[in-house]
Amino acid sequence: MAQPQQRPVQGVVRFYNFLPESASFLGEVLAGLTGAPKTLPSKHLYDARGCELLESMGESPDCSAARTELALLREQAAAMALFLGPDCQLIELGGGAARNTGLLIGQLQPSLYVPVGISAGAMQAAAAGLAQTFPWLNIAGVCADYTGPLALPNFVGVPIKKKAVYLPGAILGNFAPQEAAGLLRLARRLVGPGGALLAGIEPKPDRAAAQAACSDASGAIAAFNLNLLERINRELGGDFQLRRFRHRAVYHEAQGWTEMRIESLASQFVHIGGRRFSFGLGETVFTAICCTHGADAFRALAQDAGFAPGETWSDAAGRFSVDGMIAV
Repeated sequence: MAQPQQRPVQGVVRFYNFLPESASFLGEVLAGLTGAPKTLPSKHLYDARGCELLESMGESPDCSAARTELALLREQAAAMALFLGPDCQLIELGGGAARNTGLLIGQLQPSLYVPVGISAGAMQAAAAGLAQTFPWLNIAGVCADYTGPLALPNFVGVPIKKKAVYLPGAILGNFAPQEAAGLLRLARRLVGPGGALLAGIEPKPDRAAAQAACSDASGAIAAFNLNLLERINRELGGDFQLRRFRHRAVYHEAQGWTEMRIESLASQFVHIGGRRFSFGLGETVFTAICCTHGADAFRALAQDAGFAPGETWSDAAGRFSVDGMIAV
């Protein structure tokens, strides 16, 4: 194993807000609940509390992929760091999963860590934890919607030999194949020729495994999904009564993904931003998909986006892998 690099005693932590002035949590919630069927953007699941719940799902027996990804990083982070090389700028799309990222940062010791995410609160909380663990770490948090066009500033004052994007499995799983293709094209633009990609990939489950995950016996996934209603109450003055709603998940085998919804358990009204919304008994609000791309399909998308195969790290049972790819 390579010897740890010498880093400054104290790193620099900065944050940038690249969200357009027109971006509005309230506006997107109102628009989504006005539609038929009702929807809420999945990106709003990832506030600070949502990211905490997402990390805790790694301990849930219903979330085997999250547990396996964490275990794989514990075992293979040193090899992944060797693949990326020294003086690396590490860009994380969906920055907020500090536990997984911390394992990689501890081995890689990047010149600069750039988390990119929609929630400033989640990013700042994760960055504070990482800065405490790694006081030498330079952090440039970027609050931006990475589902659209994105250009990062050129950061000066730190040695950077290579740029790499880290795409955790939980983030990649929020995107259907066509959307994932766009995300990979963005990653390719961000790292440039000779840059790298690390992506967590879950194989397609069999029907029994998918249905077991949908049952959510521990309630971990439900807590993550329903936190979106709590967030609307906290930040937008909504009056959702959570006991009148429940998490619902349905696996669609043909598409290879699970739909996450929130179901109304009664005929009721909810008030948000001076508006009143009616919910019928059994009516659902679509919040997200959990898509398992499978290794072959993912690699085809990545190669179309401009990445060439590099290295792959998998657990012994083949339940999860992290692919390292090189931008060409």
